[in-house]
Amino acid sequence: MFQPSLLKPSSFSVTEVTRYLRTLLESDAVLQDIWIAGEVSNISRPASGHIYFTLKDSAAAIKCVVWRSTVFRLPDMQVGSQIEAHGSVSVYERDGAYQLYVDAVRLRGEGELYQEFLRLKTRLEADGWFDEERKRSLPERPRTIGIVTSPTGAALQDMLNTLRGRYCLAEIVIAPAAVQGVEAPGEIVAAIRRLNEQVHPDVILVARGGGSMEDLWAFNDESVVRAVAESDAPVVTGIGHETDFTLADFAADVRAPTPTGAAVMATPSREDLLAELQAVLQDLNYELISRLETSHISLRQAHSRLDRESPIRRIERERQQVDGLAANVERGLRGRLQFFRMRLVNNASRLAILNPQAVLQRGYALVQLEDGTLVRSADQLAVNTRTVTRLARGSAVSRVESTRLD
Repeated sequence: MFQPSLLKPSSFSVTEVTRYLRTLLESDAVLQDIWIAGEVSNISRPASGHIYFTLKDSAAAIKCVVWRSTVFRLPDMQVGSQIEAHGSVSVYERDGAYQLYVDAVRLRGEGELYQEFLRLKTRLEADGWFDEERKRSLPERPRTIGIVTSPTGAALQDMLNTLRGRYCLAEIVIAPAAVQGVEAPGEIVAAIRRLNEQVHPDVILVARGGGSMEDLWAFNDESVVRAVAESDAPVVTGIGHETDFTLADFAADVRAPTPTGAAVMATPSREDLLAELQAVLQDLNYELISRLETSHISLRQAHSRLDRESPIRRIERERQQVDGLAANVERGLRGRLQFFRMRLVNNASRLAILNPQAVLQRGYALVQLEDGTLVRSADQLAVNTRTVTRLARGSAVSRVESTRLD
């Protein structure tokens, strides 16, 4: 500790005075265990992992430090956040500035809001607004989807992009509403009622992006909870992040972790629809083949009856039926004839590919002896042997000067 000398010195060094002030501050019990309330500004997160920021009010400011070992225990802080910071006050000797070394942070008002949240939840739950019996299943393929959210928020674009990518068959109707602030609860309630009364959607998505408990408080309003629970159409909520819960989530028919998740839960995926369509096509194909086979059997039975029954009158009565059956047979034969014609064309194409002349067209040549024997090896040739080389166009007569077996 700084001790003044018996002989009064003429002056003190900056270091001595600064150290003396640090000792005074660190020996004060109040300043070593203190909560300070204010607004966060000038926040900095360098690569070291520490956090530096300024805590200010309307008349003063104090610098704050959070060591890296403590950061993980603190809530997320942004510029403008109203917080209460706990720690000890000391002096940073290099700059001669006093600062608060923070070891705990709580968002101002969060405790009171959470208690109010629990109180409202208990009362509304007792009134039956959260009962599972009230929940309704979502339509498998909604034709009209209503969305209640801010028209300028990123949540809306995320949902629209998801809906376009997954299920573009539904009509999307947006009921804009403020999702934060004093006016938000009334606008959310009005938007839900407007959709039910004027649009009659198959499902309604109520959503907004993440934020603090204060930012999401509009969705804890009792009027919003009742509007969600009393909606004619099933409601899917996607409010905040996965860890955020509001009373509207408990009242909704389905709660999604995010706005994008709400769009996913309310619609089938394109892959599922394609798989379902493929299954239907397979069933139709099976049914068609089965009916054709049944018709063929009926045709053969009809022929058998005609062979067994010879009276002219019976023949005359059934002539029209026979004509109809003959027309069916003719159509079948015409189809088979077309099938065989296509097979013939296909076989002709394959034969054309195997035609030696086609090989010659690609630049190859066919070498024969004068008697027409095909030359496959040099040992078939002797010096002065005359050969005929057939090309794609014409032929050439050659005489062998020498041979070589590679």
